[in-house]
Amino acid sequence: MPKSKLQKPIEIKISTVVAVSAIMYTSDLVALDAAMHEMTGGVSDFFEGDLAVIDVGDLAPGCERIDWAATIALLKKYRLNPVAVRNAKPDMVEEIQQHGLQLDSGKREEAPVPAPKPAPAPAPAPAPAPTPAAPAFSGTMIIDTPVRAGQRIYARGGDLIVMAVVNNGAEIIADGNIHVYNTLNGRALAGASGDASARIFAMSMSPELVSIAGVYRTFEDGFPTENARKPVQIRLKGESLDIQSVNSAK
Repeated sequence: MPKSKLQKPIEIKISTVVAVSAIMYTSDLVALDAAMHEMTGGVSDFFEGDLAVIDVGDLAPGCERIDWAATIALLKKYRLNPVAVRNAKPDMVEEIQQHGLQLDSGKREEAPVPAPKPAPAPAPAPAPAPTPAAPAFSGTMIIDTPVRAGQRIYARGGDLIVMAVVNNGAEIIADGNIHVYNTLNGRALAGASGDASARIFAMSMSPELVSIAGVYRTFEDGFPTENARKPVQIRLKGESLDIQSVNSAK
């Protein structure tokens, strides 16, 4: 008799957590608050507790020292949960760590929402980006441009269609299906909120990693020869990923 899953001491799956980038151009809390209010339109659940990485690499020269406690509180006011700081200067490190934030040395990822600008003059509110849509959203996000290394694109609540190449080091995520009408070289995570029926489709498949509903597979030794660089679909069967031709009826 096979062992029950309850007997497994640990199981590792790909996390569905996605962090947004909060790119600061100023440390002025009044300007930041005004920009955040304008960006969210006063909608209380615009971010829904998303994890956030604070990026300080583009701070305006000569701006005042960051009040980390107040900045963290401001982001939490708009339901962002700061967990790390990117591009921190050496003299910031000790204070950042004192406030319980990690140091992120990774490349900047594509932010799901427009970053606040330091210009004092009021500007029209930016159109809402697809990524912060409510979980009930059942539409489709379409990306027409190549997804570069270090970028992360997340279609929350729906499908993701990419019309251009997904490069090595890039990551595309969708709560629904993923369609790549070009070459998939990076990481693709479908069914990110647990939808086991989601699938990944690509016209040419050579990924670093694929995942459906947290079940993942890596390809350090290359994609299976019989399917490499061909139109392929990937779906979840039981506890494993099934790779087959996009025309397969199985």
